[in-house]
Amino acid sequence: MNLLRILILCSFFVNCGETNADKVIVLQPLGDFSKAEAQGVFKKIGKVNPKIVLRHNIAFPKSSYNAARNRYRADSLIAFLRNKVGKDTVIVGLSRKDISTTKGNRQDWGVMGLGFMPGNACVVSSFRLSKKKRAEQFYKVVLHELGHTQGLPHCAVKTCFMRDAEGKNPTDEETGFCNSCRKHLEDENWKLR
Repeated sequence: MNLLRILILCSFFVNCGETNADKVIVLQPLGDFSKAEAQGVFKKIGKVNPKIVLRHNIAFPKSSYNAARNRYRADSLIAFLRNKVGKDTVIVGLSRKDISTTKGNRQDWGVMGLGFMPGNACVVSSFRLSKKKRAEQFYKVVLHELGHTQGLPHCAVKTCFMRDAEGKNPTDEETGFCNSCRKHLEDENWKLR
């Protein structure tokens, strides 16, 4: 653990003088999120952005739990996570539990993920994803929410990772970021490969 802190500090000091430092992505598993699933996401995101850290699991904050619906409030999770990272860092909460947010007049709308636009934190849940394709779909939702943290709105291109799910799960139709979304992320210093 101390070696990891030293490496992060060294990386911080090296990058302080750079104007185009790469964004660091921190993956924060919540509750009983599987170590194997976390490692899978870590490897895939590492191919998109090589500056990535995988933390150990932590408990869900009790204040985020909605007992009436057996869900966790995504906005409360983001508020909890956003203070756990510094500048040029985005933290992604990884959950197997159901999460929700307020949408219009619906106080408890179940979602696959939520990311504030812009922001430095988002949360993604595998609860609503296909069991057969969970790893691939989860990865796409992580990229979608990371896009929101970088200021990307929903996209009209149906094959783009940034399309609006509209209450469904369209991830199987998504093939990557469209040219416009890709350019936006590159302009935000994301090193997309």
